[in-house]
Amino acid sequence: MIITRSPLRISLGGGGTDLPSYYRDHSGFLVAAAIDRHVHIVVNRTILPEMILKYSQTERVTDVEQVQHPLVREAMKLVGVPADGLEIAAMADIPAGTGLGSSGSFCTALLRALYALRDDNPSAAEVAEQACHIEIDRLKEPVGKQDQFIAAVGGVTCFRFNPDGHVEYWPLRASSDTLRKLESNLMLFFTGYTRSASEVLREQDTKTKAADSSMIENLHFIKDIGLKSKDALEGGDLRAFADLMNVHWRWKKKRSGSMSNNRIDEWYDLALKNGGIGGKLIGAGGGGFLMFYTEQHDRLTAAMAEAGLQNVPFRFDYAGTRLLAGATPAPALRPGIRRAA
Repeated sequence: MIITRSPLRISLGGGGTDLPSYYRDHSGFLVAAAIDRHVHIVVNRTILPEMILKYSQTERVTDVEQVQHPLVREAMKLVGVPADGLEIAAMADIPAGTGLGSSGSFCTALLRALYALRDDNPSAAEVAEQACHIEIDRLKEPVGKQDQFIAAVGGVTCFRFNPDGHVEYWPLRASSDTLRKLESNLMLFFTGYTRSASEVLREQDTKTKAADSSMIENLHFIKDIGLKSKDALEGGDLRAFADLMNVHWRWKKKRSGSMSNNRIDEWYDLALKNGGIGGKLIGAGGGGFLMFYTEQHDRLTAAMAEAGLQNVPFRFDYAGTRLLAGATPAPALRPGIRRAA
């Protein structure tokens, strides 16, 4: 039996500039953090002449082409794993469609498990790039490269997306004390809404490809927010980072009318009146999680709970996509090493 695990993620600044429709012409930049909420993949060999696939649904097939789950089907075809005698189960700490990058985490965990079946051990960057290839090139989803890369490499990490598709990444150069305070003072609240990231991102992708001036200007500004967020965090100025979160959210809402709604806006305002210093909606928008930076945890938790929002505590995950059982784990990445996609 093989068991793999990939972390979910939060974006700390610059999210949206990782889509090919933007970075191929302008380059992208963002800061993201992997968190200790995970997607697990379990793969088991059986004596049955069929494949059993378990996620929110159950599939029984005898050929890879019959698999209905697109990520599983394309990952198996890419790695070259046959369907017969295979059982795959997927489990997640957080539901899909909540803005924490679950499809990227699912895909990287699945690839790591399928390669373990072949006794192969690709690098984190190779796993991330192959996951991007599946979602962006094979399935034509209007998504970026952030989710796959932060899931694969973990940590609190800076990413640069170059026009040629090359991805550079390195650990955020913040002090240990700053990272501890950041981890302690960021809070996630579930809105109760789930949505398809592809549907929300399609508008951005279409407008960017059409060189829509307002969209390009917005993404230029968001990229600058990402760079300023990096500087604030590396300088230990967490109040400045929190202020940038608010600016980021105001500009993010301009990208699409479906980015927010009246209830999300009300919850956001409620949080800022009850100890939240800065905040934004995580992910593509339209639902999922609100994230706030606060130094008044109890006050904010109580106000949001009264409004019906559940706090989901987390810590940063520095391991990335891991093989937990079934073969020799991949060697840990050394901090500061830059990997190319």
